[in-house]
Amino acid sequence: MAYAIKAPARYVQGAGELDNLGLNTKKIGSKFFTIVSAGGQKRFGDRITASLAATEGHTAVFATFHGEATKEEVAAMIASCGDSGCDAVIGAGGGKVLDTAKAVADSLNLPCVIIPTAASNDAPCTGVAVLYNDAGVVVKALMTKHDPELVLVDTELIAAAPERLFACGLGDALSTFFEARACHKNGVKCMARGQVSNTGLMMARLCYDILIRDGRNALDAVREHKVTRAVENTVEATIYLSGVGFVNGGLAVAHAVNDGLAYEPQCHDMYHGEKVAFGVMTQLVLEKGDPAEFDEVMAFMKATGLPMTFAQLGIKELNHENLHKAAEIAAGPKESARNLIADLTADDVYNAMLKADELGRKFLGE
Repeated sequence: MAYAIKAPARYVQGAGELDNLGLNTKKIGSKFFTIVSAGGQKRFGDRITASLAATEGHTAVFATFHGEATKEEVAAMIASCGDSGCDAVIGAGGGKVLDTAKAVADSLNLPCVIIPTAASNDAPCTGVAVLYNDAGVVVKALMTKHDPELVLVDTELIAAAPERLFACGLGDALSTFFEARACHKNGVKCMARGQVSNTGLMMARLCYDILIRDGRNALDAVREHKVTRAVENTVEATIYLSGVGFVNGGLAVAHAVNDGLAYEPQCHDMYHGEKVAFGVMTQLVLEKGDPAEFDEVMAFMKATGLPMTFAQLGIKELNHENLHKAAEIAAGPKESARNLIADLTADDVYNAMLKADELGRKFLGE
């Protein structure tokens, strides 16, 4: 099988870059269907309008996102965008806003501009739109025909977001190298529709190295809403390198565990990156690899507050039936966990999750 590599057409990152939106969209469109939450429009909608207006003929038509990236929400946005006469789509906000924008743009074959306002996951740089039901459970991952035309990251907005969201991005990005390494080793086809290239694996490794080097200092800066070199480096890792790294590197156990934990009600208030981080520990248990590597990962997770135990995931009362259900989902025939071990069983995942919790509690001194 051939190698394949996908990435956004253009990536722009820096403090205050939202005010350069108009300059960066000159050749993308002129009338932009802009999907944003009501709160987001209040916080930065005027900046989007002003920045687009600075380029002659550019306007924004705002559409209010209602909180969940469901098929119904996407269908309503598609109809509204079609009626508006817009020739491009902007998604500005968190991951579900961005997924909705990508789905709308893909359906109408329009260019898509992505403006993340938090570095909570690596969705901005991918041609993947995850759709949910009203309960917040994933129902579909739409593979779009094209990656975003532009991903514009204003690191001042990122640093102003809650620190927990920034930490979630660290957790999501932490998985990128380990999952790509597994897919590369096992000759798995990645989301770029080819085998994992050396380039894809290299980007995933660089993502990990930056996290370990700069992630702690970046989180400290974000607590004070400051943009530092460590923040810039880490945002590049959590948004660009993690996003492009996972598309070109593939997924394995870490993300499968995230999918499974959606069926444990006690985890309902946990974010994607937090559940993925625990999934990294589960995957490392299954790999039975280098203990020093595992210690490095756990030290990073402890320092950044990522969940290492069931209790930190919100599971205060261990329900083995729910936990085994989560393991069954994670080990399902269409799940990415099989990219690590082809004949993986639910019991394998279940026991590895128990072991990860045990190791986490021991590392934390509990």
